[in-house]
Amino acid sequence: MEQALEEARAAAARGEVPVGAVVTDAAGRVLARAGNEVEARRDPSAHAEMLALRAAAAAAGDKLLPAATLWVTLEPCPMCAQAASFFRLRRVVFGAYDPKGGGVEHGPRLYALPTCHHAPEVVGGVRESEAAALLKAFFAGLR
Repeated sequence: MEQALEEARAAAARGEVPVGAVVTDAAGRVLARAGNEVEARRDPSAHAEMLALRAAAAAAGDKLLPAATLWVTLEPCPMCAQAASFFRLRRVVFGAYDPKGGGVEHGPRLYALPTCHHAPEVVGGVRESEAAALLKAFFAGLR
């Protein structure tokens, strides 16, 4: 999670919403890491999770990552939660909960739906206070 927090800090320094993501393999080796690039790419789908998952699949040489873990500083939105399911991740670990935009523990709770083809193990609240503080500071600076 420390590396995901580093990516979130770097994203904030670039003027992006401070969300960072890291994908590790079964042995804990980093396959990919990324921070949000929505503003830089002018692409609303350039969330840290999406970028890291695509890069991890490329690094692994496969479209699926069944032994991988996604570490992300914020509860994945519905788009990113569904992507984690489509990549067939083993586990999703996130920091801050997102009552407004989350798709795992809030909102549609995608993995609990009977139509969900693959539900990864989920661990939420890891280093939650640090991740939430980054987000609060970023948005306070915009006001």
